[in-house]
Amino acid sequence: MNIKSTPIEGLLIIEPRVFKDDRGYFFESYSQKKYKEVGIDAEFVQDNQSLSQKGTLRGLHFQAPPFAQGKLVRVISGSVLDIAVDIRTNSATYGQYFSIELSAQNQLQFWIPPGFAHGFITLEDNTIFTYKCTNYYDKNSEGGIVWNDPDLNIEWNIAEPLISEKDAILSLLQDLKSPF
Repeated sequence: MNIKSTPIEGLLIIEPRVFKDDRGYFFESYSQKKYKEVGIDAEFVQDNQSLSQKGTLRGLHFQAPPFAQGKLVRVISGSVLDIAVDIRTNSATYGQYFSIELSAQNQLQFWIPPGFAHGFITLEDNTIFTYKCTNYYDKNSEGGIVWNDPDLNIEWNIAEPLISEKDAILSLLQDLKSPF
């Protein structure tokens, strides 16, 4: 596998080694030993998967300590624009975001450690998005930032995404009392 760093410390792009032939392809989507060798020393305790139609926006979510989550995300079918916002108050990149397109075609994975708000928008119908989490979901620890926060100015490339009622009323970054 090939690991690429990003302009925001801690975020990593993982390109698995894919073996293709006339039957299709094969790749190892996770190996604790290999990920630990490249600095992702995480114990994953929960896997999540979503199916969404084109234009669905989920996020920007995080779990506060002691239920903070690192996430290893990828797309099984379709494609997304994936976003991670740095909410670590002592970070030089606090309030900055990184975006990457993840798809079934490029087979990239994205490591998002605790201390980031995370979200994505689907670029195709029937997109299946999956993520491995380092901690269990806890309703009382959930938080978020509204998707269209003007201070973040995220380029979602869509005017009116499909969003949940819960996501439509999330906080602005300026009002967030970050637990990180």
